[in-house]
Amino acid sequence: MEPATWTFIILGAAMIAFISSKVPLAVVAGGVVLALWATGVRSLPEVFEGFADPTVVFIVSLFIVIESLEASGITAWLANFVVNRAGTSRTRLVLVIGVAAGVLGAFISVSGTVGALLPVVVIVTKKAGMLPSKMLIPLAFLASGGSVLTLTASPVNIVVSQAASDHGGRQFGYFEFALAGIPLVVITILIVLLAGDRLLPDRSPESIASPDPTAHAKRLREDYRMDVSAGALYTVEEGVAEVLVAPHSSLIGRHVLPGMTTPDDGLVVLGVRRGDHAGPLVRESEETEEAEERFELRAGDAVLVQGPWAALERYAASQDVIAVTPPQSLQRAVPLSRKYKRTLFIFAAMILLLVTGVVPTAIATMLAAGALIVTKVVRLPTVYRAVPWSIVILVGGMIPLSRAFVDTGSADIVADLVLGNLGAASPYLALLVICVISMVLGQFMSNLATVLVMLPIAIAIAGSTGASIQPFMMGLAVCGAASFITPVATAGNLIVMRAGGYHFGDYWKLGVPLMVVYLGIAVLYVPLIWPF
Repeated sequence: MEPATWTFIILGAAMIAFISSKVPLAVVAGGVVLALWATGVRSLPEVFEGFADPTVVFIVSLFIVIESLEASGITAWLANFVVNRAGTSRTRLVLVIGVAAGVLGAFISVSGTVGALLPVVVIVTKKAGMLPSKMLIPLAFLASGGSVLTLTASPVNIVVSQAASDHGGRQFGYFEFALAGIPLVVITILIVLLAGDRLLPDRSPESIASPDPTAHAKRLREDYRMDVSAGALYTVEEGVAEVLVAPHSSLIGRHVLPGMTTPDDGLVVLGVRRGDHAGPLVRESEETEEAEERFELRAGDAVLVQGPWAALERYAASQDVIAVTPPQSLQRAVPLSRKYKRTLFIFAAMILLLVTGVVPTAIATMLAAGALIVTKVVRLPTVYRAVPWSIVILVGGMIPLSRAFVDTGSADIVADLVLGNLGAASPYLALLVICVISMVLGQFMSNLATVLVMLPIAIAIAGSTGASIQPFMMGLAVCGAASFITPVATAGNLIVMRAGGYHFGDYWKLGVPLMVVYLGIAVLYVPLIWPF
């Protein structure tokens, strides 16, 4: 069987597996890698080259940067800022987040935009009493809309601009894309406002946002009957941690009273509760001897300790206790820790590199991630937990299939089929067909790969119909950004998948209406601005 035929079969099988949601995404990606090798479509080195692709490096590095923003309290501060300005109104939050995603997406990549705003959106939605799943897909889609605002917002824009110049047209201006991009962002925000609540799923994320220090402090005050404010329990330098005495712990049998300190880390004991007791073990009016007798620790007892964050992390990591809530998650919910300045500096340097294009995107994020680890903003064990390895496997496994689609001539087969059926048809019909095919391919291939596949087709059709190449190139840029039906369509869609607790089939309900809008803009509106 020809390699092109095998490629179509493997692509179809992968699409069925993705849509069914019955097979884990990483398993599907692994199956694609094995199938490409077993059928001889790709050699052994070629099927694994996707895992060394810059996109994979970018995603891994980006999640390390996201983790640092959370660990340093920057996202908690931004969330408080947004909530204070927008309140908890869904309408205001959609507007603020939509504008922020569109503007930021105009200057850095879709993935960079989603990565920068994702932790903020998660915390903001929690404070507003909303599920993150109601806002994270719109975040990814709005970032895609922002990629059609400036020339450098996406590699696709640069490719189509140069192609227009090389084939009888002219290059697009830096902000000329905004003539098509602004309507896309505005209409997307309106659809999310009017129908987003019905079209978006109610999902519980795989990993929830950091706890609210105020609510956590209130619970501790009630459980341990303390008259202490949240501000006193959680500061930039210090915090509190509630731990349970582990079975076979060396602490069992020891006598502990409030006010004592732990021998190794110098943490202050604020209170102790018996595992089967509703309140603190001792009241101030009780005699000391009775207190000491009742404060002999047993397995399952709860101890509340206070001290520096680093000491709390060490104490919670010991085998003697089990942390009820990890100190790291509590610390990241405290706005602006002492690490925030170095984090902001490194993050700003990364954004500058992304905007200027001095180094490739993957190198910019990799440098930032390395700097954050070296400066101890994040530690290696935390880094390993922060990276969504299933997504890394998914991207690395699908890249060889995308390349096989071009290398085996599968793309040429599609191109010949389109040209053979269109002939000298109306330029509007030709643009419609090109955009529809681009949108379909773009759900399973990167937008850049999709545009590169469709570019020779669009150039040939523009030449055969005698039409200007400008509307065809701008139409490709618009439709190349319309990757809304599957999570594998863009890295931005993938990034929000775990945080929103999404399934593979959750994207299409909002994605299909938006694709219709993008198609209408590309086919009907674009020729009005850039005539045939």
